[in-house]
Amino acid sequence: MADLHSPILSWYAENARDLPWRRPDATPWGILVSEIMLQQTPVVRVLPIWLEWMERWPTPKDLAAQPSGEAVRHWGRLGYPRRALRLHACATAITEEHGGEVPSDHATLLALPGIGEYTAAAVASFAFAGRHAVLDTNVRRVFARAVRAEEYPPTATSAIERRLAESLLPEVGAPTWGVAVMELGALVCTARAPRCADCPIADRCAWRLAGKPPHAGPARKGQTYEGTDRQCRGRLLAVLRNAHGPVPKEALDVVWDDAVQRERALDGLVADGLTEVLDDGTYRLPG
Repeated sequence: MADLHSPILSWYAENARDLPWRRPDATPWGILVSEIMLQQTPVVRVLPIWLEWMERWPTPKDLAAQPSGEAVRHWGRLGYPRRALRLHACATAITEEHGGEVPSDHATLLALPGIGEYTAAAVASFAFAGRHAVLDTNVRRVFARAVRAEEYPPTATSAIERRLAESLLPEVGAPTWGVAVMELGALVCTARAPRCADCPIADRCAWRLAGKPPHAGPARKGQTYEGTDRQCRGRLLAVLRNAHGPVPKEALDVVWDDAVQRERALDGLVADGLTEVLDDGTYRLPG
């Protein structure tokens, strides 16, 4: 399996995207923010928001000094806005418990609010050159196809996948390897239309050599958005983000016709800590 290293790393050297959080001058904080933003969100949407955040809050202390609602406000339309609250909580913990410096130790990173196994491994690897297996959706898909002859990985990351990823880690240059495989999955070995003709390991990909057997599990469904509670929540949050003060209920009611769904979505925003109800019945971002 080590024969995957050379072609993938060579491909990456020629095809890597110029992403600010991958540059040598990227800070650990900038890398951590990018990893949270990139979860379930494409680079093209993340890039302008990340740049704004780094200008506004270049350190964890800068973000922690602001109300959590400001993180939600400047999250924009990235979706899954609870990630903004988790980033604010993470910045607060880094400021209060680690002197404002992102910790380099994997276990310490994992103990921060909102940081899971993937993000801890990614920050420890990409920010501090640690030797960790970084398993995002793209990496898991590349390994599933190239090594296990499976079109898609399991729904949840398995122990078998972790052992495989660890066995593939090179002794030297593990962070570059992790980024290279990630980019290969994002640009070539894509979920719905893999560009096998452009793949540097097409001649040794187990899935391709097996005739590209279709996924053996349940059919994979694309995410829907139109008419969902997520869309309704997004419209309600947009009103609150654009407001300069508390918002009356009437201003929220007009953005969604289905009253039952609208109330459910609004209650969910309050329960998730993304919105506050004031004593006079108006709404605002958390302060």
